[in-house]
Amino acid sequence: MRMFVSSVLAAAVFAIVVSFGAAAAPAARQRCHPSYPDFCIPHAPPDLDCPDVTGRKPFRVRHDVADPDPHGFDRDRDGSGCEPRPPRRRA
Repeated sequence: MRMFVSSVLAAAVFAIVVSFGAAAAPAARQRCHPSYPDFCIPHAPPDLDCPDVTGRKPFRVRHDVADPDPHGFDRDRDGSGCEPRPPRRRA
């Protein structure tokens, strides 16, 4: 699935560059936050939650960039965002 998404993303970036010229690619990258290398998720604001990026399985989150994970997708800082929450244990 990741390979498919990467291929689709690469095709989309290629289409942008071909349609608008090479100068459009850096502008498109600036709209995408570097914490989320697998998908183009914009900078905050607005603050996004996992349901706002529906259809996406857990994805990589980088914490070695300026202003890491502004949306808080990776609260446990393990490098994976929007992970399913483990079931609660009953006392």
